[in-house]
Amino acid sequence: MTTDPSVGSRVVLRYRLPEGYSHPMTDVIGELLSLDPPTVRTANGETVRVAADRVVALKTLGPRPIRTSEIRNLEIAAADGWPGTEQEWVDGWLLRSGAGFTGRANSAAPLESSADTSSLDRIGQWYADRGLGVRLLLPDRLGTVPPGWQTWDEVHVLAADIANVPLPDGPAMATITNEPGSDWLSLYRYRGSVPPPEAIEVLTAVRSGVLGFGQLGGVGGYPLAIARAAVTTAPDGRRWVGLTAVEVAKEHRRHGLGTLLCARMIRWGKEHGATHAYLQVAVDNRPAVAMYRAIGFMEHHRYRYAAPTDA
Repeated sequence: MTTDPSVGSRVVLRYRLPEGYSHPMTDVIGELLSLDPPTVRTANGETVRVAADRVVALKTLGPRPIRTSEIRNLEIAAADGWPGTEQEWVDGWLLRSGAGFTGRANSAAPLESSADTSSLDRIGQWYADRGLGVRLLLPDRLGTVPPGWQTWDEVHVLAADIANVPLPDGPAMATITNEPGSDWLSLYRYRGSVPPPEAIEVLTAVRSGVLGFGQLGGVGGYPLAIARAAVTTAPDGRRWVGLTAVEVAKEHRRHGLGTLLCARMIRWGKEHGATHAYLQVAVDNRPAVAMYRAIGFMEHHRYRYAAPTDA
């Protein structure tokens, strides 16, 4: 064995075939599930387990390229997890509104292959009818910035196979409810500010999924940390748990509470059928990106917002 990759990495495994085959060796590429014995899960879900004495080479590869269809599927699952309070499909665009609270809940995303910029007038009128300016959410490869429009807020969409995420064992240290209580809301902030009253409708909205609001400590007082999780299913059948609204009380930061709570919410998602997890974090929020990478998240794709320059 020429290298010793870590479990969860993408590898190529070369091994000897039994006598009688037309060729002596073969390769398999996929995710390394175990080193003892060497076990690889291929892209189509097949698990290949090889006796150690048959292994010729085991080499780490770079991350698997993300297909455009995978971006589309994850974005649809994420849109169901944070749908705003009103949604409508227009020419392949998913339009969402939520009384102006948060960009995701008040933006149009090109989530079907038929979506193009010829629909901008219809999209703009839909938002004008609701007293909102038009805003596009443009994921990598799914949409282009219209000429003369400005962009802002580049966002990482990070994803993880739950099988590769270390989850806490033993008694749950977090309280998880299906609605945010007053303790939970006391810590929640949006871009550092207390959210408006209409935020509760956006926070508690989900399409064809399950919501969980988790917190560490603070029952009857102020919580140490909070997080929201939504379990939804993508069109390809993959079930995702999405983490949002992760907050740690200022005086308790940098003690691992955010990591602990995120792991607990992922475990909750797994209990509700999720096999993969995702979250969105601003590209320039380096501490948060580092924390999520340490848990096991990898970059899946990015998105950004766009609006007319004179808006």
